[in-house]
Amino acid sequence: MEKEGALEANLAAPRGWLLLAGLLVANVALALGPWFVRLADSGPVAAGFWRLLLPLPFFVLMARRTGQSLGGIPCRTMFWIWLGAITFGLDLAAWHVGIEYTRLGNAALFGNSGSLVVMFWGFIMARHLPHRFEWLAIAFALAGTAILMGRSLEISTATLIGDLFCLAAGLLYAVYLITLQDARKHIGAWSLLVWVSLFACPLLLALAIALGEPVWPQQWGPLVALAFFSQIVGQGLLVWVLRHFSPLVIGLALLTQPAVAALTGYAVFGEVLSPLDLLGMAMVGGALVIARARRG
Repeated sequence: MEKEGALEANLAAPRGWLLLAGLLVANVALALGPWFVRLADSGPVAAGFWRLLLPLPFFVLMARRTGQSLGGIPCRTMFWIWLGAITFGLDLAAWHVGIEYTRLGNAALFGNSGSLVVMFWGFIMARHLPHRFEWLAIAFALAGTAILMGRSLEISTATLIGDLFCLAAGLLYAVYLITLQDARKHIGAWSLLVWVSLFACPLLLALAIALGEPVWPQQWGPLVALAFFSQIVGQGLLVWVLRHFSPLVIGLALLTQPAVAALTGYAVFGEVLSPLDLLGMAMVGGALVIARARRG
């Protein structure tokens, strides 16, 4: 712990700057995900299937190279991994559908709202009421969400529905994080990514077929880019750097995601943010930072 704290306090060290760069690159890569979902000519849920399936050999290789076993997992732990993977699959399905209807900045922001839900879960488990700054996070989150959803409704009802799908995805992602809390203590991160992908892929494929989505794409570029940036670069770098930073630093870096997504939406799709939109995003973003810090 002292070593990690020293690393954050002294980023003049070359390795410290390298880790910080990795954290920022991971968040930027994850922020590009909604763009590739929009570009994919498969359905949005099918895009989630390919996002998890295509990088699977890489995760298996990393698990092997780091000495993480893919077998010998207790049945109880495997059950929680399965349950978490199902929740993660539903999270991706809801988020990718929401991306199709709302602005990219909103999608990135609401998709990360799971940090707030995890904070609320901590209150329940600890059986105490929020403290001063935690009440501030709750107030910011509610006010910012109300502003963003009100602005979405002004655009169209479909945009508001997209926001709701992304909020549902944030809730599901929080359940995924909570479900896998104990599993992360007993299985390596790469092995966990392998098993989550193996369990979630069939669910996403079944959902895509049930919804009548095209599954096999005509153009592979966007899906390969989605898998590369979101899973290999985004998730892969996060596995490497997260243990070196406090939740507060991680929360601040997380704010690059809605910023990059909003800029992408403006540059590629002409999605314009008003000053009121920026205020709403800043309020929800501030709440996410406080929630991340609270988790530490």
